[in-house]
Amino acid sequence: MSMEKGDSNEGYDDDGRVKRTGTLISASAHIITAVIGSGVLSLAWCFGQLGWIAGTASLMVFAVITWFTCLLLSDCYRSPDPVTGTRNYNYMQAVKANLGGLQYKLCGIAQYGILIGATIGYTITAAISMAAIERSNCFHKSGHHKGCHTLNNSYLLIFAIIEIVLSQIPNFHKLSLISIVATIMSFTYATIGIALSIAKIAEEGGHTRTSLTGIPVGKDMPSVDKMWTTFSAIGDIAFAYSFCPVLLEIQDTLRSSPPENKVMKRASTVGVSASTLFYMICGTLGYAAFGNDAPGNYLTGFGFYEPFWLIDFGNLCIVIHLLGAYQVYIQPFFAFVENWSKEKWPQNKFITIEYSLGKYKINIYRLAWRSGYVVLATLVAMIFPFFNSFLGLIGAATFWPLTVYFPIEMYISKAKIEKYSFTWIWMKVLSLACLTVSLVAAAGSIRGLVVSVETFKLFHSVS
Repeated sequence: MSMEKGDSNEGYDDDGRVKRTGTLISASAHIITAVIGSGVLSLAWCFGQLGWIAGTASLMVFAVITWFTCLLLSDCYRSPDPVTGTRNYNYMQAVKANLGGLQYKLCGIAQYGILIGATIGYTITAAISMAAIERSNCFHKSGHHKGCHTLNNSYLLIFAIIEIVLSQIPNFHKLSLISIVATIMSFTYATIGIALSIAKIAEEGGHTRTSLTGIPVGKDMPSVDKMWTTFSAIGDIAFAYSFCPVLLEIQDTLRSSPPENKVMKRASTVGVSASTLFYMICGTLGYAAFGNDAPGNYLTGFGFYEPFWLIDFGNLCIVIHLLGAYQVYIQPFFAFVENWSKEKWPQNKFITIEYSLGKYKINIYRLAWRSGYVVLATLVAMIFPFFNSFLGLIGAATFWPLTVYFPIEMYISKAKIEKYSFTWIWMKVLSLACLTVSLVAAAGSIRGLVVSVETFKLFHSVS
């Protein structure tokens, strides 16, 4: 039975579910875990393509846009009133409540597509970081001019085994500790990258060539290639802030008082601000250290070789962070499939019954299907080791609808903004501009896929 908001009867919330315990700290940790991925270490490459002016401007513009749309989205957790209305437990429910059934279906395709794509991309990235530890030790022993190449498949399997265990965490509400650890790891490896960049800048002869506009067009960089790499860099930065697909799931972990939307707005401000600060520091210092020759990732791409133990530790932190980020992204999809299954087959004991094992409860269906998902995602990562290009395409395709379009459209609907009013016009213009960016990024990702396929060898992912 539902209770009034704020009633703590029997430890249940106003919707009859077990009382939520999330706080500003846990929500901020979830956001930072979702936002700051190992891609933070590729921002030096983005600056190399865009230069000081466009690189800095892009980071700030996308930070402001993401922060603004998150504020709009936070008010959609409850409908129709953002404080006392009925809860929308996830992004899709909020879209259905505010915009209707057709847009609800389109939202589901976009949201779960990006969540699935992210987990496959994280699997590949984590394996690359594990392999980088082995390569770092090889370089230290054999010299920096050795190839020290290694197959990634064994590391993909190791990551998958750990994720099968973590995937048995029943729901998003139990991820707080993992998110906090992952957040600490993300700050740690970003700090290592910053420290190594400063050391490289300070060393004798450490000055490198940088530019206000990035790598100049010339013999080594034809104008067409410059255009494509610029598109890719813009897409990378735009996608780097795309945590909106899980924002309402994060908000659903918050305790009822103070109002969830107010806490979530503060958490979004903390999360986006902290992420932008680290993005800016890593991007600018990395570009200053490596200039136009910045590698795609200066911990796994060996922008640094020594001290090798610090490189190893940095890559280990990346792996630990991705273990947590994987769960932050995939738990909403797990919940969607399991809730749908229970509604479809409510009498099926295989799906509904939970067995007690000490303090833990085990559901055989959850164990089987989640393990199967991790195995399948890992298999895709093995078959298509260039899946990061697919991930970029998925990110480009979903940045606009999930981060911009749906939050703006839901706000216009909830606030009853008059058509063709000033507010209506400038919000539509913002949405159109972001759509253009997504299309440009998608074009760059498609080209990256074409280039990757040309050198593709089945089950042959090498670092």
